[in-house]
Amino acid sequence: MKKINPNELLKIGIVLLIFSVLSSCKMSRFIFYGKADIDDYKIFKTRNIENSNKQFFFKKSKEIIPFDTLEYSIKDGDKKYDFKKTFEEILKENETTSFIVIRNDSLILEKYFNDYSKATLVNSFSTSKSILSLLIGIAIDDGYIKSVEEPITNYIPEFKKDGFDKIKIRNLLQMTSGIKFKEIYGPFTDAANLYYGRNIIRELGKLEILYSPDTKFNYSSGDSQIMGLVLSRALKDISLSEYLSNKVWKPLEMEFTANWSLDDKGLERAFCCINATAIDFAKIGRLYLNKGSWNENQIVSEKWIEQTTKYDESKKINPEKYYYNYNWYINPNGTYYTQGYKGQHIYIDSKNQLIIVRLGKDFGKMEWATFFQELSNKYEINTGYNNGYK
Repeated sequence: MKKINPNELLKIGIVLLIFSVLSSCKMSRFIFYGKADIDDYKIFKTRNIENSNKQFFFKKSKEIIPFDTLEYSIKDGDKKYDFKKTFEEILKENETTSFIVIRNDSLILEKYFNDYSKATLVNSFSTSKSILSLLIGIAIDDGYIKSVEEPITNYIPEFKKDGFDKIKIRNLLQMTSGIKFKEIYGPFTDAANLYYGRNIIRELGKLEILYSPDTKFNYSSGDSQIMGLVLSRALKDISLSEYLSNKVWKPLEMEFTANWSLDDKGLERAFCCINATAIDFAKIGRLYLNKGSWNENQIVSEKWIEQTTKYDESKKINPEKYYYNYNWYINPNGTYYTQGYKGQHIYIDSKNQLIIVRLGKDFGKMEWATFFQELSNKYEINTGYNNGYK
């Protein structure tokens, strides 16, 4: 039998110790899994969002997409590339997994790509923020939360320090809390700490105030995660997943059971990570299109929908034209949409009774909000974006 060198034993022991430490921290998750992915619900603990035994199905439409091909250009530095592609080629080549178009309550288009299907769950990323906003409106209707003007410390008293007591629920919904937060996914960044962190409340406790509330917009998953904690405290013994199931998934007659990714303490990653199918996300669009009503059942007050989707010219976010309000992107023409990391969208055009859902493995080279606008308006447009369509 070969005698093992003590130095080799020491090296093995050190390696095992390092592996043991890394396996228990968020850094190891970032190193092992890399960038966040639409299938990450498979690596996290999750809690089911149950649907009911009754499902709602959109009827099929005889209407067609208003164009067969698109001419478009992409700028890459000083170079410009012109393309002419079919509608389906554009979707497939730009890393789309699901694309749904619904008009007048009828399915015009339902396409799935890259080995994804109608039943495939996909991480919605920041589209979850918009659904969280919906839950806040419902919680106010139910009396769990009194008003968006309440201080967040009414529900998180341990945050009564360093100016957090001046932050209102509305500030979290409008990303004007003044909390220092960098929305970048990378090692040791704020967003990665929340995404891969094992104890989200501990991560939130590290955040600091940089500006006075209501003085500056700063897109922040930290704001949304604190909002999720406010709602969790307000609901007490009801989890966010259970509340979403009872108040939205079951009443909207979702076709599939979904789930919500959790930290190791069992708290939902509220800023992201509702994992569901494209067709069920479309029903969130239908709810908003119908001003909070679902088949004559008022799920959330019409006032909340109006408050959420109202465009305020004075508060538009430069240099963009949209206004970010209650976790929705609002355009000057009244259309509005969600936007999640990797290009997860629910787009709503009330005037044209149109809902578009796009999920993908990444944005590709498309400016999807512009693309939706073209499809919505059914006419040729030429924008100032780097990606132009005509």
